[in-house]
Amino acid sequence: MASRALHHTSKKLAASSYSLASRAVLSLLCAVSLYLCFSLFRKDAVAPPSLAYSAVPEKINGNCNYSSGRWIYDPTVRSPPRYDHTCKEIFKGWNCIAGNKSNAVEILRWQWKPHGCDLPPFDPWRFLEKFRDTSIGFVGDSLNRNMFVSLFCALKKVSGEVKKWRPAGADRGFTFLKYNLTIAYHRTNLLARYGRWSGGTSGILESLGYRDGYRIDVDIPDGTWAEAPHFHDILIFNTGHWWWAPSKFNPVTSPMLFFEKGVPVTPPLAPDAGLDMVLQHMVSFVEKNARKNAILFFRTQSPRHFEGGDWDQGGSCPRQQPIAPEEAEHLFSIENNGTNVETRLVNEHLYRALKGSKFQILDITRMSEFRADAHPSTAGGKRHDDCMHWCLPGLTDTWNDLLIAHLRNIRGRH
Repeated sequence: MASRALHHTSKKLAASSYSLASRAVLSLLCAVSLYLCFSLFRKDAVAPPSLAYSAVPEKINGNCNYSSGRWIYDPTVRSPPRYDHTCKEIFKGWNCIAGNKSNAVEILRWQWKPHGCDLPPFDPWRFLEKFRDTSIGFVGDSLNRNMFVSLFCALKKVSGEVKKWRPAGADRGFTFLKYNLTIAYHRTNLLARYGRWSGGTSGILESLGYRDGYRIDVDIPDGTWAEAPHFHDILIFNTGHWWWAPSKFNPVTSPMLFFEKGVPVTPPLAPDAGLDMVLQHMVSFVEKNARKNAILFFRTQSPRHFEGGDWDQGGSCPRQQPIAPEEAEHLFSIENNGTNVETRLVNEHLYRALKGSKFQILDITRMSEFRADAHPSTAGGKRHDDCMHWCLPGLTDTWNDLLIAHLRNIRGRH
């Protein structure tokens, strides 16, 4: 009898303890939920109110327009990062963590959120598997190298069996041996072949008063990438920054002089008209020489963020957060004709030249115009602030997210 009573009492105590434990767990879950809700509320509250363009379509041809959206601050993101400052391929001037840039880590906590959809996170393992036996070529100036390095470092972190080589005239390249995936960077400033010119045999330019300058052959691709269309399955092109570079191509002392079929184009053209000719010829060249079923991209212009003057006039980029749309308009509006006006001017030429072509446009301009905080600035190790290139890791990681999302959509359609 006593034994049964003791057993009954024990069962009551156990049930009571279980009830107390359940209530404790429930209370804890409620507390955590409230904390997360308030955390999310605070996170949205401290972020700039609206980092987005208006009147931009949310969908293009039925697909999400990943280029239209806003930057959202998330203190929990990139832990661990897709790669870090120890990746040896990062050019010293772009390594903002090693260069002790004050907001180098904060740069990674801003995440791009397209309107009406999500930009899928980068999965390096899946990328390597999906693009087995594939060759990817980045063709363009140092901003395309910025993008190339971002992709390489992300893949290198998960797959260390890499062979270093330079396919088809590339400046640098790597093959991930286990997957037979090659990525390469072909350096070219103008896409077309160019070099110093100091007079010729025809005398046409001399008769117009030209004694020195740069010869640009609008119909001949630069030798660094001429073989790339035969080699790569995916190509990403860019050009732009060098076309508005008076420090390099001074219109008086070292002007751009354009040649077509070996003959000077007369009267001599302004750089923007020369750009149109080069784009026309180079787009045609790539389309004729690309591999069957090759995927062709042309990346839009990467914005600079010099404030208070150009790079050689004391210009700087001291921002610690992304800028608002109104500030972006002030910096980049063609009507303002400011220091950074080249961004949208170049894009006007690109869109005209690519209309009706086989190229896909990789629009990184809108999302990048907000990121005045993401340049190396004084941490670039130069005599002037670097407000042109981007910190790595950093913004160009998102460019590659955009590229991969487009590749997924293209392959999905086929």
